[in-house]
Amino acid sequence: MQKTTAIKFFGRPTDLAEALNITSGSISQWGELIPEKQALRLARITNGELEYDPALYENPPRLITNPQVSV
Repeated sequence: MQKTTAIKFFGRPTDLAEALNITSGSISQWGELIPEKQALRLARITNGELEYDPALYENPPRLITNPQVSV
């Protein structure tokens, strides 16, 4: 679920935060893709008007913890 879609649905980031019972600061830390747990909650809260798409969360990017640097 895209953050811009959810904000548009609720009107303002603060209204989105209130619906999720989180701070607007938390929302500002999200990328464009809403965290999966919050996307599921939004789908439930809006009775499916905001849709959770599991395909968006199937292959999350992997963090490189020890990259090898070639010189």
